Amino acid sequence: MGNRMALVGITFVVLSLAVVVNIRGTSLEQKNQEYRVREENLLRQKEAEEERAAQLEEKRIFVQTKQYIEQIAKEKLGLVNPDEILLKPEN
Repeated sequence: MGNRMALVGITFVVLSLAVVVNIRGTSLEQKNQEYRVREENLLRQKEAEEERAAQLEEKRIFVQTKQYIEQIAKEKLGLVNPDEILLKPEN
């Protein structure tokens, strides 16, 4: 009778551990899935920021060119090159 009670007790402990491990494994799998989604989102953000950085670098280079200076002088200041004629419509 003592051996039988010990066997039942050990079986109960083993089954309890199996249930706990299974529940914990499921919880860890859910967290792992959440981390994968988060990682994908962060990778997309990183790519977008790298693209934005490349665009800003292109703009930084462009603003140092003579073409940019002429463009701003025409748009903001209304200046023209000596060989250009500025025509304005009558109101």
